[in-house]
Amino acid sequence: MGNHVHVRLHQGLSVSEEGELVEHYRCRCGATWTKVYQADGTDPESPA
Repeated sequence: MGNHVHVRLHQGLSVSEEGELVEHYRCRCGATWTKVYQADGTDPESPA
């Protein structure tokens, strides 16, 4: 059997107690990942 390649399947979104956006991913093998976006209170659409 060849080497396993993780495929990140999107599992959903949540909001932490601190107001951060959290993305959840998993692979069919059982591995999991999370990606956290910091909540800084700025509008992402407005120029800096």
